[in-house]
Amino acid sequence: MDAKDSNGTILAEGDSVKLIKDLKVRGSSSTLKRGTVVKNIRLTDDAEEIEGKVEKTVMVLKTMFLQKL
Repeated sequence: MDAKDSNGTILAEGDSVKLIKDLKVRGSSSTLKRGTVVKNIRLTDDAEEIEGKVEKTVMVLKTMFLQKL
């Protein structure tokens, strides 16, 4: 089970990715802006989700909105 970004590039533990779309954060009034870089990602059991630290908070992000750097 390989996690792939929006372009089909395979993601690995520790990669850096950037957001390709503004995303609203559930349970908060904040928005993650397009171009935000997420460093040192972690893979989850689900191939369509990764974990990453954004603004000092660990968040689960969908891989369809990410691009590998």
